[in-house]
Amino acid sequence: MKLFTTSQAKLIDQFTIENEPVSDASLMERAAIAMQQWLLEKFGTDISYILVAGHGNNGGDALALARLLVSQGCRCKVLLAAVPEYLKGSAALNYDRLTKQGIAQISTILVESDIPGIDNDSVIIDALFGSGLNRPAEGIHLSLIKTINESGAITVSIDVPSGLAGEDNSGNNPDGIVKADYTLTLQFPKLAMLLPDFGPYCGKVETLDIGLHPKALKDFQSSYYYTSGEEIALMIKPRAKFSQKWDYGSALLIAGSAGKAGAALLGARAAMRSGVGLLTVHLPKECYKIVQTEVPEAMCSVDPSDKIFTRLPSRTSFTAIGAGPGIGTDPQTEKALRELLVSKPERLVLDADALNLISSDREMIEMLPKGTIITPHIKEFERLAGKLHNSYERMNFQRELSIRHSIVVVLKGAHTCITLPDGTIHFNSTGNPGMSTAGSGDVLTGILLSLLAQGYPPEEAALAGVYLHGLSGDLAASEIGEVSLIAGDIVDYLPDAFRLLSGM
Repeated sequence: MKLFTTSQAKLIDQFTIENEPVSDASLMERAAIAMQQWLLEKFGTDISYILVAGHGNNGGDALALARLLVSQGCRCKVLLAAVPEYLKGSAALNYDRLTKQGIAQISTILVESDIPGIDNDSVIIDALFGSGLNRPAEGIHLSLIKTINESGAITVSIDVPSGLAGEDNSGNNPDGIVKADYTLTLQFPKLAMLLPDFGPYCGKVETLDIGLHPKALKDFQSSYYYTSGEEIALMIKPRAKFSQKWDYGSALLIAGSAGKAGAALLGARAAMRSGVGLLTVHLPKECYKIVQTEVPEAMCSVDPSDKIFTRLPSRTSFTAIGAGPGIGTDPQTEKALRELLVSKPERLVLDADALNLISSDREMIEMLPKGTIITPHIKEFERLAGKLHNSYERMNFQRELSIRHSIVVVLKGAHTCITLPDGTIHFNSTGNPGMSTAGSGDVLTGILLSLLAQGYPPEEAALAGVYLHGLSGDLAASEIGEVSLIAGDIVDYLPDAFRLLSGM
């Protein structure tokens, strides 16, 4: 799914109005109907709704929504932070319709003393500002936002939480943003919702289809994408009836050190469950028996060292190589990693300590073969990139890193951000907080390595691998809960994830 900037969203709205054709008021009505349906399914008609509306189109959405809710017998109170006579266009039209209906209570909020108390057993519909806001909230609007946040009531924001800009919130005031429990975003998520600095303000995000023109959604160019299961399902290669193990690649996983055999074990299990034909795990002697016993399907290559990775295996016919989980940062390991990079493997994924070693010697990043996938978490990324001020700046630096070195960067976290050498940015739609657990990244490395070995292009391997990793975690969490989820559970649910994708 393409994601669009707030300026593009306005153009898409206008394209829909001109080419469907449909009036602006009718498009606003569509949005209000979609929101009404969601609210009634979620909260019903017995609860009191308080709609906080501004002067723009978001406020117009709220006024139309209030009219629809009242028509269903709901108790509604509208707090209008605008002079009614100054409303324009569809917002003015919906204000007139609502006042003529004569049922909803409408209060004009122009100064702080106008702000009423809000019962915490109500549902607040936040529609002060839309995603096009380009400065921090202030004055009466800031006071209203603080009142909403302090009320304790369930808050549902329309399109974005008021006070949140659609993309760059670098200079924003965190106290001037509504802390929503739910955000009903229209047609597609907004970029700020997917970034860790301000995404939490959105609560649970629900995307509502309001019927924007399909030609505009298809033809408008974008650098931002949000992966869906349907897209990933199309990437997964079917297995041929007369195939054999050699058709599904030969992978080398360099992982583990004394006390960290689990990293090699988890990566190996994930690689096997993701369909690789042959897997060799290169590890120090102390890890050999553990991995050989627990993953008998994998072959083992034993390092000369008892405790660390010091030398590449002699065999060079691997279709893909993965390195990093649990290997440590000993100088001998750094030397061996450098030898790996000098050999220029055609398909390579690097994680964990491999990235920490590269961070300690920046010239090594120049040695990465084109198409390499690196999978840092935020701390590992900061070691590579230096301290950055916010997640928006970090996203743009990540994109530049992919372009400059022709590599795929997988920045792990909620909505894992994947940047490709062509400059596109892809956010993942699967995964849950239960996956914030030791070994989860090792599992991802194994999945990515397996897909690379099977011949998936690095870009597809990254998108599909991250999606499958998150989907497996979601399936595991649905059965055992987020708190009890461990990395091995993600591996255990990989078969279900692949099966689910095959049915899409």
